[in-house]
Amino acid sequence: MRGYDEFVGRIFEIVSPGVLLLILLAITALTAALWYWWPAWVPRSWPRLRLPRLRLPRFRRRQRKTRHSKQRATPAGTGSAKPGSKTPAGTALSLADRLAAEGRYAEAIRERLRDTVTALTRAGVVTPEPGTTAHELATAAGTGRPVVAPALTGATGLFSEVWYGHRPAGQPEDDRMRDLTAEVRAALDDGATR
Repeated sequence: MRGYDEFVGRIFEIVSPGVLLLILLAITALTAALWYWWPAWVPRSWPRLRLPRLRLPRFRRRQRKTRHSKQRATPAGTGSAKPGSKTPAGTALSLADRLAAEGRYAEAIRERLRDTVTALTRAGVVTPEPGTTAHELATAAGTGRPVVAPALTGATGLFSEVWYGHRPAGQPEDDRMRDLTAEVRAALDDGATR
């Protein structure tokens, strides 16, 4: 400790504390600026020290054919439904149904909302733009076609709770989302036949 005190004392004999503080601030600012703009000011032609690479032998495992590879070989829509789901066996499963069958309910809810937005866009009810929130979408669809407003507001609210509110999603939430999006589609079909 005494050596440190003597060292600091010698520095203060040469440089006043105010000037030393300014020097330290300048060094800090220069370091921060160089750190921030590092790639821009480094010349690309600097020689680099290249060390020889030591390569260890790679042992490759034989890939076994599993059930997953057989399942991937079948077309996506020809699988049977999960027992307890509302989709009958033999019908084409949507991506949302497949996600729900895998237990990925939050992603299934998001996909169901995407499919509904696609249906609303095709019907000419909304024109989604990048950055449009689910609430803005429901408001625009409710203004364009008031019949879809209650179901779509419920669907976007459920989506927001699960996706942005990080509420755990399960089979009941997915079933509710399926019912709400079916109501929106039914309202769109009723409006199209009139």
